Amino acid sequence: MQLSEQEIIRREKLDALRKLGINPYPANLFPVNHTSKQVKNDFAEGKQVIVAGRIMSFRIQGKASFAELQDSEGRIQLYINRDEICPGEDKTLYNEVFKKLTDLGDFVGIEGELFTTKVGEKTIKVTDFKLLSKALRPLPLPKTDADGKVHDGFTDEELRYRMRYVDLVVNPQVKEVFVKRTKLFNAMRNFFNDKGYFEVETPILQPIPGGAAARPFVTHHNSLDIPLYMRIANELYLKRLIVGGFDGVYEFSKNFRNEGMDRTHNPEFTAMEIYVAYKDYNWMMEFTEKLLEHCAVAVNGTTEATFGEHKVNFKAPYARVTMTDAIKQFTGFDITDKTEEEIFEAAKGMGIEVNDTMGKGKLIDEIFGEKCEGNFIQPTFITDYPKEMSPLCKEHRDNPELTERFELMVCGKEIANAYSELNDPIDQRERFEAQLKLSERGDDEAGEFIDNDFLRALEYGMPPTSGLGIGMDRLIMFLTNNQSIQEVLFFPQMRPEKKGPELTEQEKAIAEILKANSNNLALDALKAEAGLSGKKWDTAMKGLTKHGLVKVIVNGDAKNVEYKG
Repeated sequence: MQLSEQEIIRREKLDALRKLGINPYPANLFPVNHTSKQVKNDFAEGKQVIVAGRIMSFRIQGKASFAELQDSEGRIQLYINRDEICPGEDKTLYNEVFKKLTDLGDFVGIEGELFTTKVGEKTIKVTDFKLLSKALRPLPLPKTDADGKVHDGFTDEELRYRMRYVDLVVNPQVKEVFVKRTKLFNAMRNFFNDKGYFEVETPILQPIPGGAAARPFVTHHNSLDIPLYMRIANELYLKRLIVGGFDGVYEFSKNFRNEGMDRTHNPEFTAMEIYVAYKDYNWMMEFTEKLLEHCAVAVNGTTEATFGEHKVNFKAPYARVTMTDAIKQFTGFDITDKTEEEIFEAAKGMGIEVNDTMGKGKLIDEIFGEKCEGNFIQPTFITDYPKEMSPLCKEHRDNPELTERFELMVCGKEIANAYSELNDPIDQRERFEAQLKLSERGDDEAGEFIDNDFLRALEYGMPPTSGLGIGMDRLIMFLTNNQSIQEVLFFPQMRPEKKGPELTEQEKAIAEILKANSNNLALDALKAEAGLSGKKWDTAMKGLTKHGLVKVIVNGDAKNVEYKG
């Protein structure tokens, strides 16, 4: 492993600490009794406190120094006086351990008393200091200049998502998104529990993937010698529980779909599904409005949220538009009583990419997605979907061509989907068989399996039921003004990390200069901007050349350096 200069120095400090008899990674408990936030909120001059966290800045001033400690709730200033932490003749703890062997990012434990500095800063005067964990890599700490501009920020998205542990340390505002995410889950859970609905767990590994139109991940169970599928939805299992006698069940489930990735899709995502007996989709619309209004207030303290350029208000009630009317409004085409061939030709005429694997439902879905979806900014229920689009949904009571289904659209994206659930086992079997035929035509999102056990469950009788599914990741995107799903997942799925060479600090500096100059710069200009001594310059350039990252191009008297990273 090739280490940078700073990483080598930190390892040398690690050895020096051990030679002083100090364990850089002690095992014993450290008795924290305050957080930085508690120190500030309950501040009293002379109060004794014990805190712990990372050292994030230093101001070394001879016999006394200032530092900043960051814990889970913010930052607090420390004042370290040599004679306070080293009352005897041995000043090693201050002169060596604190001043020379402690680095930014190290975890320390602090005991001290509170006081206010002359400039009004609430501060801990340190009386005891203990190293709790030595950081062997330097944090990419941003710097703020006199004008308030931030430099060297840790902003590269791929690095931030891949190293979320660093992102959370150096970009504290990121943590607030995940705090709000937890508030959302708690608010929704409390809303359901207050109404007497029961939280359950259903299988993630399933013998038959069902409950949605999606391509599953496949694995193999060695002992049973059977294929298993990672859950694409938990719908069919939750409805089995309604058959079993529960009046209302819900689950926050991790689902997995082996499909594309973009700013609103991750192959692993969290959904909430709830099923309530003796209800229909009209009741569920009102329930959903009240639920989301409650959640918005719990997360942000208001029903209003900003998403990009849009101001969205989650206060009930929400507009309701049928799928047929939406398509007619934005395309002029009426899908009522049209054949599959007529809809195919209409979609083609609208410039929508279609193919022979698409059935009637998929064609209508494509038309709506391409031409209508993006127009619904404020929360809007799109209702009464064609039967071909909803194989698990009850036939509309007034029109046998439609189903009792709605989707909730916000800012052009679907965040909720709900049905009056199909509980006729004969009708359900016919719908499954129709989906199977579409799969045989090549539609890789249509169901490939018929879940005979679920059909058997329906044959024992399921009461009238309404079900609702909400994409939790997408909902928190709207409530925190994040355009990318990766921003609201702690650890989003990433492509394999490119294993490039480990560069020294000097090599990195030269590479950054070249990248900032379109990967090409005159040799003399590069050397001047790098500002390295002759020996360091030669070593860095040799290293970059060895790694195949730079090439010196000679053209007459001119010499240019080209970056090939």
